[in-house]
Amino acid sequence: MILVYIEQDRGKVNEASFEALTLARQLAEMSNAPLHASAIGSASDALVARLGAFGVNTLHLAQHAQLNEYAPAAYAQSIVEILNAHKPDAAFAAGAERGNEIMAHVAAKTNLPMAANCVQAQTGEDYVVTRLRWGGSLLEEAKLKGATKLLTVAPNSIPAQAAAHAQTVAVDAFTPQLSENDLRARVVARVETASGKISLGEARVVVGGGRGVGSAEGFKILEELADLLGGAVGGSRVVTGLGWRPHADQIGQTGNRIQPELYISCGVSGAIQHMVGAKGAKHILAINTDPDASIMFKADYAVIGDLHQVVPAICAEIRKRRG
Repeated sequence: MILVYIEQDRGKVNEASFEALTLARQLAEMSNAPLHASAIGSASDALVARLGAFGVNTLHLAQHAQLNEYAPAAYAQSIVEILNAHKPDAAFAAGAERGNEIMAHVAAKTNLPMAANCVQAQTGEDYVVTRLRWGGSLLEEAKLKGATKLLTVAPNSIPAQAAAHAQTVAVDAFTPQLSENDLRARVVARVETASGKISLGEARVVVGGGRGVGSAEGFKILEELADLLGGAVGGSRVVTGLGWRPHADQIGQTGNRIQPELYISCGVSGAIQHMVGAKGAKHILAINTDPDASIMFKADYAVIGDLHQVVPAICAEIRKRRG
């Protein structure tokens, strides 16, 4: 058996979970093992059907009054109980912030080995995994040993793909036994962003600014371009560090990981940490006065010029074409 944790928040599923599910199913097919999934709280009929389409035959659903909000150790305990009861060969999760945190707690509770941010895996007595290291600049091949191997899958590294044949999913609901220690860290309140604002994680177009924008006021032209394209505005770590944009707008290894159809970077040098957050973009248009900036070599399209002239010109051309 191979288990996959399906990450969801208030009924919304993290799509990276289906990327992890795709890799897990490939290994399950190689070893002729059943594919199971786990989730916290509730599971809609649509989610159950989709899991079946991805090859899952059993969903373990942890339900508890204390799991209505995110509590990493408590979420991990629900997975630990599944591991103890069913002894899977491996347990997967998406390598997103929550997935990595929960699986780290699982590893600590069970003393099992964990490999984070994997992009490939091969079955055997030991798993051979390839994972991202040093902010995605290196690929490491390692052996993962243990009765149950714990893995997280790097987001945007494996295309989510349904199975050739759908399965009928059996739902196994259970109540995990939680201790006070499991609930010491938990979400107690939420502060919502402004209504109507497109999130960086969901935007089809992202306009990002770096030090070259020059100031907080300089982001007004980026916001104008994003509005015209129905997109969102983000910034580099330098920008958030200077206070030009809130941390919630940061793109990078310690910020948001975006996957738009188009990422327009403006005055961004393209440090490794930033590109870890932007590598999921289908296309990159870079605007920079420095032709040797790192991002210029990673971009599909590059404009060598002053963003304060180029971006307004793009906005004007969009308006012109729209009449």
